[in-house]
Amino acid sequence: MLNRNILYLAIGVLLIVVGVVGYQLYKERQKPSGIEINFGKSGISIEEK
Repeated sequence: MLNRNILYLAIGVLLIVVGVVGYQLYKERQKPSGIEINFGKSGISIEEK
């Protein structure tokens, strides 16, 4: 019975990891492309995305 519980736990952890990685990839693709302008302590920085 203990081996079956460990198997269910491993499958659950794997599903959570796959879900988190999938969400991160989705959010990365949703970032807008173009130019990003930041104003900070070191002045103005311009980055092309």
